Amino acid sequence: MMLTEINFDGIIGPSHNYAGLSPGNLAATRNQGRASNPRAAALQGVAKMRANLRLGLVQGILLPHARPDHRWVARLGTGFAEAPRHLQAQALSASAMWAANAATVSPAPDTADGRCHLTVANLVTMPHRSHEWPETLAQLRLAFAADCFAVHEPVPAPFGDEGAANHMRLAPAHGAPGVEIFVYGVTGGPFPARQHIEASRAVARMHGLDPDRTLFVQQSEAAIAAGAFHNDVVAVANGRVLFAHEQAFADKERFYADLRRLMPEVEIVEVPAAQVSLEDAIASYLFNAQLVTLRSGENALVVPEEARETASVWAWLQDHVAGNGPIRRIEVVDVRQSMANGGGPACLRLRVVADPATIDPRFLVDEAQLDRIAAVIEAHWPEVIAPDDINDPALIARIEMARAALLQTLGVVELIDSLP
Repeated sequence: MMLTEINFDGIIGPSHNYAGLSPGNLAATRNQGRASNPRAAALQGVAKMRANLRLGLVQGILLPHARPDHRWVARLGTGFAEAPRHLQAQALSASAMWAANAATVSPAPDTADGRCHLTVANLVTMPHRSHEWPETLAQLRLAFAADCFAVHEPVPAPFGDEGAANHMRLAPAHGAPGVEIFVYGVTGGPFPARQHIEASRAVARMHGLDPDRTLFVQQSEAAIAAGAFHNDVVAVANGRVLFAHEQAFADKERFYADLRRLMPEVEIVEVPAAQVSLEDAIASYLFNAQLVTLRSGENALVVPEEARETASVWAWLQDHVAGNGPIRRIEVVDVRQSMANGGGPACLRLRVVADPATIDPRFLVDEAQLDRIAAVIEAHWPEVIAPDDINDPALIARIEMARAALLQTLGVVELIDSLP
């Protein structure tokens, strides 16, 4: 079995809009009420996947959920057309596009039974995301149906779990045993701490992780209060490299000492607050980047355009690369539509270490498959959604038909029956 890292990107759905549903996500709340461009957003996501393929990475997809979620609205005792405006927005949200919140993944080398384990995130802290998990579970059980995978239902409420956005893994190589790091929050000043330590501990137990090679680390209150609603807004890990802001963790000295004890070869790249403030790091999504291993063995960092446009961030990156640091290459991608809703390159992908031959091929893509996906998006995705459009019956019909067209094109007909 040839284990490799596969990035599964969420295809940005046709209901992508700016309803500002996520307190603590400063970009989402700042852009509330703006007109969105679902077609441009989805095509930006496809372009990012093409860029990853050109880097030699293996690329997968996760599919847009049925929106509006009529079943969820029915459980609230109403229909979409009659529901209050805030429930309509929550039912229509395209937030499942941020696949980093789909699940927490532990590769086979780390688990007691030698299988790759995935636990679907419950996302209970935010109403608009709390109803994602049933369809996420259905997709993951299709994509990872082989016996070498174990796909778990979510941790029960009230223990909030936000998936891989609060989980990191360090290992000498993707297919080697690693150290798994669960980052939880306790308090975040004016904003909610979304990841509960009990959820993290439950996931570690279900995955059969070695307690001696599993760390539970508290995110700093300052980071959450500044808008780092997930750990992946202030830290990312890959291979031997931990890339983090100086103010990411509540007790970084203890965390770093534990890491060096468990993995002496770890390379900790810390960005000083004196050079890049928390505010600049979060506004640019410097850390919400894809830190990936190229075929050469070097680390590359895939950052959004906003990182290049933030002077302090771009200066630090250029100095790091020039100084022969462990990150050897910077790749810039345009995901402005996702960024405006609070999700950068790392939010859009779920990392799974597995043998591609064991995965349902409908969830893996090459350039030709991305051509087919782009053609559906160009033909069916709405060009613009204005704030007052979200209860327009014609728009709702178009959103539902657009998703159905994509699923039919990809042959994932099992999921079409989730439409009303």
